[in-house]
Amino acid sequence: MTVVERVAGCCGELVLLRGGGHHEIVANGVFLMDTRGGTSERLHVTEAADRMPPPGRMLIGGLGVGFSLAAALAHPGVGEVHVVEREAAVLRWNRGPLAAVNGDALRDPRVHTYEADVVAWLADAPEGSLDAICLDVDNGPEWLVTPGNAWLYADDGLRTTTRVLSPGGVLAIWSAAPMPAFVARMAEHFDDVEVTEIPAARGEPDVVVVGRSPLR
Repeated sequence: MTVVERVAGCCGELVLLRGGGHHEIVANGVFLMDTRGGTSERLHVTEAADRMPPPGRMLIGGLGVGFSLAAALAHPGVGEVHVVEREAAVLRWNRGPLAAVNGDALRDPRVHTYEADVVAWLADAPEGSLDAICLDVDNGPEWLVTPGNAWLYADDGLRTTTRVLSPGGVLAIWSAAPMPAFVARMAEHFDDVEVTEIPAARGEPDVVVVGRSPLR
């Protein structure tokens, strides 16, 4: 793999690599994502979009290589997408070398981007302002990229997401491994919690868990 760019990011060293017609993003020497597959990243948002109420205001926390955003924009139920990404380089890469693999998704007029930490962004978001929240900012609730993200998967974070979601709104979490303890906790705050496992090329399956906020 060839280094396209190496930057100092919020989480430490962030590297964009290219090789064999694909790109990879690595943080502090740990592989985060690449452009080889993307099935589970797309499913992450389409399962949420299938269940969310109108008008279809979606938050995507964690832009990655843009596969999830492209899938959201292709769904007929999505009216607007708020992308919260704390790494300026990831936003820039998605407007540059990664635009070819995600259909230049950030240029869609329905997209609003925020260079921000999703923990702080959600804490300040107005009540009932979103119909779906899709979080892919870690490798899972038990495999954090940043320790502060633990709040998202704890009771306080789950209570916050139910406040920010409209009645019947949807929370979707992506994980690189099964997360039974988190699923049980999520079921204490959300209705109709469903788990989907997506086979991976190697190792454990990717997992998407989706739940619906209570009607109120």
